[in-house]
Formats: sequence, C-alpha cells, structure tokens
Amino acid sequence: MPAEGKSDMERIGLFSEMGYVTIGDKYVSQYMRPFNEAASKNKQMLPGGTKTLSALQAGYFQPQFVRIFDGEAYSNPVQLRRRYRLAESKKNLGKAFLPSNGDKLPCGLGSYYGTIGGSYAYFNPQLKAKETYIPPAKNFYTNPGKKGTGYGYANLTIGEQYPHEPDGYEVEKINAKKVQEEHKRLVKGGPFKLNLYPQEYFDMNPYFNDKPLPPVKKTPPERPIAPPFKPSSPPKKVRGMKGGTFDPYPSHSADPYVITKSKAVTTNKEQQIFHPPPGPKSRPVTSIITLNVTRSLNVKNYKTAQLPSY
Repeated sequence: MPAEGKSDMERIGLFSEMGYVTIGDKYVSQYMRPFNEAASKNKQMLPGGTKTLSALQAGYFQPQFVRIFDGEAYSNPVQLRRRYRLAESKKNLGKAFLPSNGDKLPCGLGSYYGTIGGSYAYFNPQLKAKETYIPPAKNFYTNPGKKGTGYGYANLTIGEQYPHEPDGYEVEKINAKKVQEEHKRLVKGGPFKLNLYPQEYFDMNPYFNDKPLPPVKKTPPERPIAPPFKPSSPPKKVRGMKGGTFDPYPSHSADPYVITKSKAVTTNKEQQIFHPPPGPKSRPVTSIITLNVTRSLNVKNYKTAQLPSY
C-alpha cells in the first residue's frame, strides 16, 4: 500500500498495475496515416506480367512438364491377375473337388428315378381286406321339442303346469285399505298441530317491544371546572437589556484568546493513515470484437485463415 493515495487494488481491481508497452514512444498522428506502412518500404514483389492462355510451357511455373510418376514401369493388369491365380493354385494340396454324379431329374408322375431308394411297400396301391362295418346301437328315443317360450303356455316346462290362482276384483284397492287401517292402529295420538299463528318477518310498529324497559340511568353530578393557570409575570423579551437573564451582565473571563487547532488524523501504532478496506472492484473486460477475432483466428488456423468478403 503506498504512503499516499489509493492502491492498485482499489483503483483498478488488480494486485499490481500492469506495465505499459508504449512508454517513451513518439506520438504518431492518426490523421493521413497509411493503412499498410510495410507496403511502402523496402523492395516489393514484382511479377513478370500476365501470360496469355496457350498450350506452351510458358504458362506453367516450371520450365518443363513433370510427370506424376517419374520412372514407373508399364504393368499389364490381365497378366498380373493370371500370376495371382497361379500363385494361389499352388497352395492347393490336391485336385479340385468334383461331385460323383450330376443331379437326376424325374421323368413323369409316379417315377422313382433320381431318388435315394426305390418304392416303399406301404405305398402299394393294392387294396387290403377290411372287416365288415357294424353300425352302433340306436340312441334314446325322445319326443320332439315343444313350441313356445314357456311364458303363458301350459305343459311346456319340465315340471307340472302352473297352479291357477283367481284374481279378485280391485285387489290393489283392498290391500291399500288394509295397510292404511294397520297404520292407524299403530298411531298412538292425533296429528301434531302448532299453536303459533304465522306472522310477518317485520312488525308493523317498529317501536313495539315485548321486553320491559330498563330503569332510568341517573346523571352523574357536575364537577366544578378549575380556573385556568396564569403565570405570575409575563416573559421577558431578549434585547439589549439583560432583564430576562439570571444575571444582569455576563461574568468576565480572564483567559486569553487562543486559536484552537484541528484534531490530528487518527493513526495506528505504526503511524500510518488508516484506509478502510475497499469494496469489490470490477476487472478489465475484453470486448466482444476481440473475443470473436481470437476465436476465428487462433494458433491452429492462423496460416490457413482467409478474410471473408461480403
């Protein structure tokens, strides 16, 4: 930390200030400055001029035509294939495999020519002697099914027919009457009746009240009002007269007039000025253009990089 002023950490947010490259250089004005200064210094590349399109050797960089394969021999691919087959055939231990006989073809339906064996005995078309067929005995004899669904038709079910029950006249009315009589027998008293007459929600007389009125409240006795406070004497006005002070004149002081000095700056034990710790500082930030240039032009592609044209 310097004796006076701010530290590098407090000024720019770094532990130490970076060195400057251009210290002591002469000032060069940017006005009317050439874009490429190296192009106007030393010798430049002087081409020999443009050449017209022709079949002569002058249109090439080298004085004579150079072959792609210089000194290679002529090779016959057919002869090479034959030599390869001969070399591969020498690796065989015996002769080539040949099947014993060719495929045999049948000469019509029912012919066994070309098969592994002849005909089989169980394929003989001669009929064998069979026993006489004896049909089985007859099944149970039953009557044919009766027509109808069974509902409303008699003698169509497995059991006997439905028993007939007579339907009396007004059976439902008689049964309802019996149920009503049984209900009246079980009831002990008469019907429940409410003795209150229905009234409206709001009374006609809003001042009507069924409850007795509360007793009349007694008013408390009136308290006498105290007289207002009045000071003994009116306040004194501050003027040249010292009538409003405790002493008529200020007391005289015999101390000489001395100029007070300002308080010294608070220091620590090492007699250094105390600087409070600074807050967080921002670091120098690289611009987006510089980052894009660094990404597009790096160590791997700086030799093959080209300037795009739009």
